[in-house]
Amino acid sequence: MLKTQSIYSPLSIARLVTAFIAGASTALSFAPYEIWAIFPLALGFALWQSQALTAKQNLYYWFSFGFGCFAIGISWVHVSIDTFGGMPIAVSISLMALLALYLAIYPAICGYLVSKLSRTSKHTLNPYLTYLGIFPALWVLTEWLRGWVLTGFPWIWAGYSQTLGPLSELASFIGALGLSFVVALVAGSLMLLTQKRLLPVLIILPVLTLSAWIAPQLNPITASGKSVKVALVQGNIAQSMKWEPDALWPTMLKYMDLTREQFDEASSVDIVIWPEAAIPAPEAMVEDFLMNANQVANINNMAIISGIISHQQNDFYNSLIVLGNYQQKHQTSADYVGDGSNQFKKHHLLPIGEFVPLGDLLRPIAPFFNLPMSSFQQGDYTQPNLTALGYHIAPAICYEIAFPEQVRASVTNETDLLLTVSNDAWFGASNGPLQHMEIAQMRAIEMGKPLLRGTNNGITAVVDPHGRITDAIPQFETGVLVTNIPLYQGQTWFRKFGQSPLLILCGLLTLLGVRNYFRR
Repeated sequence: MLKTQSIYSPLSIARLVTAFIAGASTALSFAPYEIWAIFPLALGFALWQSQALTAKQNLYYWFSFGFGCFAIGISWVHVSIDTFGGMPIAVSISLMALLALYLAIYPAICGYLVSKLSRTSKHTLNPYLTYLGIFPALWVLTEWLRGWVLTGFPWIWAGYSQTLGPLSELASFIGALGLSFVVALVAGSLMLLTQKRLLPVLIILPVLTLSAWIAPQLNPITASGKSVKVALVQGNIAQSMKWEPDALWPTMLKYMDLTREQFDEASSVDIVIWPEAAIPAPEAMVEDFLMNANQVANINNMAIISGIISHQQNDFYNSLIVLGNYQQKHQTSADYVGDGSNQFKKHHLLPIGEFVPLGDLLRPIAPFFNLPMSSFQQGDYTQPNLTALGYHIAPAICYEIAFPEQVRASVTNETDLLLTVSNDAWFGASNGPLQHMEIAQMRAIEMGKPLLRGTNNGITAVVDPHGRITDAIPQFETGVLVTNIPLYQGQTWFRKFGQSPLLILCGLLTLLGVRNYFRR
């Protein structure tokens, strides 16, 4: 019988391999493939195949599923380790595998607890509650934990598989994690369908179809009638040259030359966006350039928002600064002060890339732990919006855009635009930058605000409040994207309430399983 098989038996090994393949298939649900139906189908298949297993066997099964999901879904992490980390390919692949093994722990916990809480020696929980309640709840809670533990890695949540799917508009009410719940709910209903229980499918699918149609009608976001003209500059600086001292001035002058095209009074661009670390040096080293750029922006009645390394006392920050007009056009010309006002300091730092845990121990081991600018300090969790020509802009630098509650904390009633800047050149032509773009699109839906994304080599784009890319520059090209962006007013339901209602619901559903467990 299944319950007495060793995990090393041929049947058990074949089952684990099948679980790995099912997990690996979920990569097709995310950018650049966007086959949104695969994730719920793969999840439903895994539920069907694991239904008769013991809790311990489920632990191994879902661990294998998760390993397949992450080993394939985020394999692009290997690119930065191999290309810029200075390590042999065998070591870089091993590190990538270790990361995938760690992340696989979370689906394993979910599968184990579903089995443990839904069955005891004397009682089996109603399958409807198991697959339509406890499983979606635990799937969401473990995804949420993955986005929080050890600074968090909320990449390829199940909900992101629906970014360009028919359910995407629901994110304005329930967020990306809420869509993860919906994906797991659909998977649970498909599982029950294999047991000839038709009612869940007959109810859930029509309800979701109706909800997807109604959601845009109920979304309180409306056009304000105002607009802002922006220019996003994609410098396409080779990563190998990014931090070379001899490349500093050529890099800065390239951004200024690309921006100079917007000085024509007829174009009347309001805001120019330079990407993360477009100025790859501390402010004190480039004071003359900043003074000149600030004066040029003032003369031309515009604002320039640029990534830079800011320096205060003995601390360095990955920051965004505003040059030129802060409050309105034609403001009195003033020198750039650099006193930390109207500046954003990145809070959620990328492990290894921007800070090294146990740095004294790890840095001597390999160049990978000594990447340029890997000793940043954190900015505050909540910071004021940047102001440029009187527009209020909620920023997120690179990795931060993957954290919905942090972005939500930055958005105020006055916020006009979301802004995220990045340098994804670390990951070459892999799927990483495309998945990063997909995550940013989800933030636009959740917050109901237009989103600007400025990058070094792509994807530089503008996203509307429905998550649709309205304009973009192709990857790996030097260019300037000039576009007029309509502004919106109102607050989405997710902006008002965030993830809390969903997490409370999932906690209550999990408690029903705990109650069942103690009924023995």
